[in-house]
Amino acid sequence: MPATDETIEYARSAAKGAIQKLATDVVVLDVSEQLVITDAFVIASASNSRQVDAIVDGVEETLLKEHGLKPKNREGRGEGTWVLLDYSDIVVHVFNHDDREFYGLERLWKDSPIISIPEVQNPDTVNDTDSAYNE
Repeated sequence: MPATDETIEYARSAAKGAIQKLATDVVVLDVSEQLVITDAFVIASASNSRQVDAIVDGVEETLLKEHGLKPKNREGRGEGTWVLLDYSDIVVHVFNHDDREFYGLERLWKDSPIISIPEVQNPDTVNDTDSAYNE
């Protein structure tokens, strides 16, 4: 059974919170057919440990504000390389670039459908049109 509309909405909100904190390569996977413990993975990258923490904060703030959700569990906070936020229906993975490549969750779950996140604009795209950045 594919992820529910509610789960997809939560995942998209988590992705939005990550992107607002400048996460890169944000991907949402529907893993509901492969796993019984969760329906979707949100995977995001950061360039350093402080950014990992900022992205995690952004995801938590967005899901709390928009849906009243708090994570059931957090793993890896303070290490700055891979933080996992478990919201039951969705699991958010925030990696530094090296750990994301090493663990390769997208390779492990390559048969999972990708959930689009069209309402989220990457800040890099916004900056490209700002003349102050193009001089």
